[in-house]
Amino acid sequence: MTTATATPTTPTPTAADVDKLLERGLYDLWYPICPSHFVKERPVSMRRLGYKIAVWRDANGKAHALEDHCPHRGAPLSMGVNLGDRLACPYHGIEVRCDGTVTKVPASPGCTLEGSRATRSFHVIEAAESIWIYNSRDHVETPPPLNLPEEISSPEWSSFLCYVEWRGDYRYVADNVMDPMHGSFVHKQSHSMSEGDISAKFKLRKTDSGFMFEKDGQRDVNFDWTEWGDTGTQWMRLAIPYPKTGGPGGSFTVIGSYTPVSPQLSVVFFWRCRKVSGWQRDVWRFLYRNRLEQRHWVVLEQDRVMLETMEPDANQREHLYEHDIGLSRLRKTMQNMALKQLTAAK
Repeated sequence: MTTATATPTTPTPTAADVDKLLERGLYDLWYPICPSHFVKERPVSMRRLGYKIAVWRDANGKAHALEDHCPHRGAPLSMGVNLGDRLACPYHGIEVRCDGTVTKVPASPGCTLEGSRATRSFHVIEAAESIWIYNSRDHVETPPPLNLPEEISSPEWSSFLCYVEWRGDYRYVADNVMDPMHGSFVHKQSHSMSEGDISAKFKLRKTDSGFMFEKDGQRDVNFDWTEWGDTGTQWMRLAIPYPKTGGPGGSFTVIGSYTPVSPQLSVVFFWRCRKVSGWQRDVWRFLYRNRLEQRHWVVLEQDRVMLETMEPDANQREHLYEHDIGLSRLRKTMQNMALKQLTAAK
């Protein structure tokens, strides 16, 4: 008589597993981590996506990023010496190249640590006035391309980067942007969002890279729609109609991207864009700096105050209705992506 041997089963990821991954940030995506001007030749340390990261530039100005953790004893590489494509740890001089490989152990030449890829490295791209890293689960030799919306990648557009750090989970920032209705209330006094109905019907429609959530029958009046897209990085787009006093270029387009630091802190990127060229580009940029920028900071401050004063578990005690279909779709999309990544890993 033979006894059947039970085949071990892989446990299904739980809702808590999914939430933990989303809290930290999905893998295999490009994320902006800071404005370009934050990074000089001297290494800087920052926390992003659950990691402490050392970022620096070599003599040619190219940016590099390593986990800020020496593989020998864990000292911060960011406090070490910039040797171009590598950093020398301040503790014992261990040299770690930008691909994570230990190239030199001064106190013990030829030891097994030399030549090993012992430190997590990150692929880096500089675009749209920002430093971006590829958050791969495992090392990849060649990451996928970073495809950005045309508003921040095409020379036909002109943009200004607005970078802020807000206390709270980055997912609340995304929820806020995927909620066009709040513009009629929170931003009622804004020069560009004082018009439009305070009630509206909404509809969802698919796009090539994601979906759009929009007011049905209202366009170019207020904050009327939000688009979410995934093109190797995740972004959100909205357009706010401008009065004639806002200068040339049509509606004012905003591209947003949000990166988690911790459940208590998010880094937020908003690019403020208009499609202008020639003398109109010069007029737009002059008007923005001298008249419009301060007004936009007022709008952002209204959002910041609202989000930072919400309880961390506010989304556990919600009563959603029609206006929230967009953020419900966004949350479900993100949860499905997290579940897929967790299942593949197991």
